[in-house]
Amino acid sequence: MARVLGISALYHDAAAALVEDGVIVAAAQEERFTRTKHDAALPRQALRYCLAEAAGGGGLDAIAFYDKPILKFHRILETAFAVAPRGFGAFARGVPTWLRDKLWVEPDLRAMLAAEGVPAGVPMYFPAHHASHAASAFYPSPFERAAVLTLDGVGEWATASIGVGEGNRVTLREQLEFPHSLGLLYSAFTAFAGFRVGSGEYKLMGLAPYGTPTYAARIRDHLLDLKPDGSFRLNLSYFGYLDDQQMTNARFAALFDGPPRAPEGPLTRRELDLACSIQQVTEDIVLAMARHARAETGMRHLCLAGGVALNCVANGKLLRAGIFDDVWIQPAAGDAGGALGAALAVCHEVLNHPRAVDGRTDSMQGALLGPAFGADSIRAYLDANALPYHEVPDAEWPATVARLIAAGAIVGLFQGRMEFGPRALGNRSIVGDPRSPTMQSVLNQKIKFRESFRPFAPAVLAERAADWFDLDRPSPYMLLVAQLGARHCLADAGDERSLDVVQWVNRVRSTVPAVTHVDRSARVQTVHAETNPRFHALLRAFESQTGCPLLVNTSFNVRGEPIVGTPSDAYRCFMCTGIDALALGPFLLTKAAQPPWVEAGDRRGTLALD
Repeated sequence: MARVLGISALYHDAAAALVEDGVIVAAAQEERFTRTKHDAALPRQALRYCLAEAAGGGGLDAIAFYDKPILKFHRILETAFAVAPRGFGAFARGVPTWLRDKLWVEPDLRAMLAAEGVPAGVPMYFPAHHASHAASAFYPSPFERAAVLTLDGVGEWATASIGVGEGNRVTLREQLEFPHSLGLLYSAFTAFAGFRVGSGEYKLMGLAPYGTPTYAARIRDHLLDLKPDGSFRLNLSYFGYLDDQQMTNARFAALFDGPPRAPEGPLTRRELDLACSIQQVTEDIVLAMARHARAETGMRHLCLAGGVALNCVANGKLLRAGIFDDVWIQPAAGDAGGALGAALAVCHEVLNHPRAVDGRTDSMQGALLGPAFGADSIRAYLDANALPYHEVPDAEWPATVARLIAAGAIVGLFQGRMEFGPRALGNRSIVGDPRSPTMQSVLNQKIKFRESFRPFAPAVLAERAADWFDLDRPSPYMLLVAQLGARHCLADAGDERSLDVVQWVNRVRSTVPAVTHVDRSARVQTVHAETNPRFHALLRAFESQTGCPLLVNTSFNVRGEPIVGTPSDAYRCFMCTGIDALALGPFLLTKAAQPPWVEAGDRRGTLALD
């Protein structure tokens, strides 16, 4: 057996993944255990979970870390010397972290694994950052052969790469190098719009449809020199990330009509138009790279990974452009997925294990790769804390929960294995009725405690998706944006651009307004009976009761916190928000029946840990 543990850590979204003979056994992000959003620390609890899932409790054949720390440090040193004496302050602030932690990955990992009983002699490998992304994109895909495109902020030196996957090998052929980066360009606009780099990019993408691309020409004329093959050079005189801790500088602000928006400050027309403009430019670059990849590789299929691959609007445009016959995107496309990619790369390319693929389905198992809690464990937790609940037989569960949703209730779902990646796909989800004209506002303000403009995604029965959306293929990981079918849309209500963002968001534009964005698009999740039969049954029951095969699906968390990982996390979120009911495995809890909530000093409340 070829058993490989993959690890990503120390920059964004630390994670661990376990692969056995090319089969993904387990994968999880550290943040779900520590409750620190985007936790970057070495993933002690995630790797402990993965090791516990090993078949027969056997040992490891290899350990894989998702990048090359020494080469990354070389890039940081070379960059500092290139811009000296500017940037000495940022360099001096960053080097202690490297000298204390980031240069000592192998001994620190060895010590951590030794504490879990892993022998010191297990070989450890360090695939390059973009090689890990590429492996995470190709090996779980349903394709025998495919082009591979990776795009993110930066790895060691690479910021984008093009390669080919065939059999049990991925070969990278071309790469774009730091400081010229699409991920960093998009993050610069994220920061300038007042959002947090590394997590606010979703917000910028969600804001884009409210604007017009009035700044796109300035971006193209002043910020980058874009070549026909999608490669480009940034005009670094507008950016601060080489010699400062700021993404942009005063020259950038002058180009875009004033200083950056203050975090949490009011959104103005400028931010809407900036978001629309950089989104349009991003799509142009992605399409150009994809055309070049098709021309250079001759492949009919494309696999995508890297943080930019989470831009589901660009993904939808890429698919509709018809450059490739089909596109598959790694659901954990960011650094968390690098742990999985590193493990797969070592399994196939170092240990030479053959790759099995059927040409129809991917091997991500619906991305349901994290911990699960059985009914006995959940019951023990509820009884230990004297929490009122009702056990619902499996045969009755879909119809029971569907009736609550149809009656207007917002329901938290906690069932089965936790999702791997940034999207909740029905097992750690908050769901509601998409037909409600107030659902988006209620979810944003009383449940998620986040900006009013943020859109929500529809989960739809896979077999009904084409009846509702202009989508001709599965989208199981909520990574494609598609237009709502015309017959479900309502007529325009006149010029909406004179309205403020809150009024604009709450306009009813379709028969399912809670999941219809301002441009009548939606980030679609197709739900399949094969990968998530329980969630599929709930959607089927809701359709039977209402005629609508869709539900609003958003992640089970509040702003600033990770998706819930345990029953106690779920109960705390349930009690601290406006969620009406909690489906905790087979047990149903209603808010009105619960004892008063008392928040303790720690983030988990007063409840017993699972």
